[in-house]
Amino acid sequence: MHALRHFYASALLDAGENIKAVSEYMGHADPGLTLRVYAHLMPDSRQRARHAIDTVFQRDSQEDHGPQAAQ
Repeated sequence: MHALRHFYASALLDAGENIKAVSEYMGHADPGLTLRVYAHLMPDSRQRARHAIDTVFQRDSQEDHGPQAAQ
């Protein structure tokens, strides 16, 4: 049963679920416990942050903000 719980938490974190939600699903009283046990399985936050900012700037640069946009 322990291996199944570990697999469940690992799969959720790999899919991008947040640590607070996984903590609740696992029945942990403190997300800190979940983080200590599963932090090594979490996707690289620097890469996710970089991707999030790149996406914002790419979306913004595709919009036309010139004088014709107001017409």
